[in-house]
Amino acid sequence: MAERALDAELATLLASARQAIDCGDYGRALRQLEPLAEQHGPRGAIGAGVRLLMATALMGQGESERAADCCRALQGCVDATLRARARDLLTVLEAPALRRPRGWSLTLPDLGGASPIEGLGAALGRRRRPLPPPEPSPPPVGPTRAPLGFAVIVAGLLLLLLLATGLGGCMQVRSELRFEGPGRLQLRHVLGSTSGAPIPWQQRWADGLLQGPAPFRRDHRGARSGAGTGERQSLSTPVLPAAQTLDALAGSLRSAAALADLPLAEPQLLLQERNWLVGVRQQLTLSIDLRPMEALPGLDLSLRLVPVRPSALRHAAPLQPRAVGGDSGREPALLWTLQPGQLNQLELCCWRWSPLGLGSVAIGLVLVLALGLQQVRLLLGFGPPQLPA
Repeated sequence: MAERALDAELATLLASARQAIDCGDYGRALRQLEPLAEQHGPRGAIGAGVRLLMATALMGQGESERAADCCRALQGCVDATLRARARDLLTVLEAPALRRPRGWSLTLPDLGGASPIEGLGAALGRRRRPLPPPEPSPPPVGPTRAPLGFAVIVAGLLLLLLLATGLGGCMQVRSELRFEGPGRLQLRHVLGSTSGAPIPWQQRWADGLLQGPAPFRRDHRGARSGAGTGERQSLSTPVLPAAQTLDALAGSLRSAAALADLPLAEPQLLLQERNWLVGVRQQLTLSIDLRPMEALPGLDLSLRLVPVRPSALRHAAPLQPRAVGGDSGREPALLWTLQPGQLNQLELCCWRWSPLGLGSVAIGLVLVLALGLQQVRLLLGFGPPQLPA
C-alpha cells in the first residue's frame, strides 16, 4: 500500500510540473522537479523523465547550457526511447545560433533631442492600435541532411529499368522443328544475342538442356555471327521418334519457365499421323500458354517448321506464321512468332508422300493400262500377240 501511495504522489507531482510548463510557469516546475531529480538517478526511467521535463523548463527560462547538461546526463539511461529523446533535444540545444542579416531590421534614429509634438502625438496615440506580439522564431535545427533514402530508391528504379531494357533488346530464342519423315522429327534451338555474347540466362538454359534427359548436343553449324544479331549458339537433338522430340520441346519450355521463375502451364503438343499407303497424313497441334509472361521490348521468341508449305496451315493465333524459303532450292518453311502475354495456338495438316507407295500405284496403273490395250487388240481381230518366226 505504501508503494502505491508513493507512485500516486510521484504521478501527481509530475502532472503538476507538466501543467506548470504548459502554463509557462517554469520556476514553479523547476522547484517541483529538482527534489525528484535528487531522489531518482538519471539511469532509471523515472529520473530520465524528470530530467527531460527540467530541460524543457530550463529552455523556457533561456538557460540552454543547464538544459544541455540535463540531456547529457541521460546518455546512460536504460530506456532507449528516453535516451533517443534526450539525444534529439541535445542536438537542438548544441546547434549553432543563426545570425540575422543587418538588412532584415530597420534602425531608427535617436529622437531624444527632437522637440515633441504633443497634439499630433496624442492623436496618433489614440488612433494607433496595439500590434500583436511577434511570433517566436523556431529553434535552430542544425545543418540539413541529404535525402539519401530517396536517392537510393530512384537509383534502384533506374537500374531495374536499364536491366529490363537490356535483357529485352538482346534476347532471341528461335526453335526449329524439322519433319524428317513419317513419325520422325528433329528439334533445334538457336540462341542469339545483340550484345555480342550470350547473356547469363541463355547460358544457364543451354547448360541445363545439355545436362537434361533429352539428348541435346551443341550444333557448331548454328554457332555463327550474323549481321545485327551478334553471337549465336545452337543446340539440337538427333532425329528421334515424334513423341520423344515433342517431349524434348516441352521439357525445354519447362526449363526456361523455371529459370525465369514463371508459372507457365503445361504446353499441349500433339502430332497425329495416318498412313494411306501412298503417304502419311500428319496433323500437328501446338498450344503454348505465355499469358503469365510480360512482353519486353525486342524479345524474339519464334518456332520454325521445316519443311512445311503455307497451304498446310489450318489455324494460328494470335499471330499468323509467315512463309520463308521455298525458292532458290531452299526448303519451304513457316516461321511462327510467339507472343508473350497471350495464348499461342497453331494447327497444321499436311501430307508426307511415300516414294514406295507412289511407285507401287504407278506400276499398278501401267499394268491396268497394258491389259486394257491388249483387250482392245483382241476385239479388233488381231489376235493375241505372237512371237516372231
